[in-house]
Amino acid sequence: MRVSLIGFSRRDEGLPVVLDGKPVGEIFIDLTAGINNTEGVDLTQARQLIENFGICCYGSQQKGSFEIHENEAIQYLSSPNVNLKENSEVIKQSINARRLMQREYLGWVIDFGFLSETEATLFELPYEHLRQIVYVERTGKRDIGQAKRWWQHARPSPTYRGFLTQSTRCIVSPAVAKHRVFCWLPSTVLADHALLVFCRSDNATFGVLHSRFHETWALRMGTSLEDRPRYTPITTFETFPFPDEVLTDPDPDSRFPAIAEAARRLNELRETWLNPPEWVERVPEVVPGYPDRILPKAGHEADLKKRTLTNLYNQRPSWLDNAHKNLDKAVAEAYGWADYTDAMPDEEILRRLLALNLARS
Repeated sequence: MRVSLIGFSRRDEGLPVVLDGKPVGEIFIDLTAGINNTEGVDLTQARQLIENFGICCYGSQQKGSFEIHENEAIQYLSSPNVNLKENSEVIKQSINARRLMQREYLGWVIDFGFLSETEATLFELPYEHLRQIVYVERTGKRDIGQAKRWWQHARPSPTYRGFLTQSTRCIVSPAVAKHRVFCWLPSTVLADHALLVFCRSDNATFGVLHSRFHETWALRMGTSLEDRPRYTPITTFETFPFPDEVLTDPDPDSRFPAIAEAARRLNELRETWLNPPEWVERVPEVVPGYPDRILPKAGHEADLKKRTLTNLYNQRPSWLDNAHKNLDKAVAEAYGWADYTDAMPDEEILRRLLALNLARS
């Protein structure tokens, strides 16, 4: 439990520390403690785990007007280049946390990745667009690196981009959000810096991330922005002890079929709620190779507008709660916690996870 020092009495002359009239146990350096004389869990002891390195990172941070209007994207995508390459290599659909949680349409972004300026010029229209706008924005800025590489995103996230060349999908989650929600993102859509990217494509990892155990750990190990929890790659993900071999087995879905199936089912149910077949039609994007555009059928525009991930987790209907409980049960079995029930206190979960972390680190 995370508590504030405001309202505490001092531990003077043997007097207990109290919060709102309730005795508080030992206060740790992250300002957490047990309540009602329960023993707290000192998560400041947690250490980074080697097997977690190189998996969680931020999406690509632009710091410039790299986004373009849909009409511009269509024009550029249909234009030829002297290098005989398609502009689809450098024009991508993009998504941020707001679009993910509120089902807003995907954006379009010019993204040269790590191409040199000479290579970028061969994609004529996208390059000229950035030269006229972003070059002016970056010129004279204090960040010399960004001014020198004005055609590239400021922080292009090399770990994420390396994974994009190997897989058709990755896992994303808002860096700051009321609900810790994880989603699949196709590699043809570029995640921006407001999203955490998990460079994994297996259902088992998705399932563990979306379990109560990881969410409980994330709420304690992350930070916050105002009243919204913030997920942090180093202190949250790299310290979290996954069930043994989830991250190291070459085929985790076969090794943990119960988690994989529960995760797949959760995602399937959630996608059906977000996009009921009776309410939507899937239309091919204007340019082949991009995800289909999901449009409301006539008469269901207002209905579909309400079907957002934020609204879903605010409501948390019984079917969603049951799907998460089934997933939690599968993950608990992978940990070997046969005594796990929904009633297990968060502090006990954290105590067990910390013990695993310390044993591995």
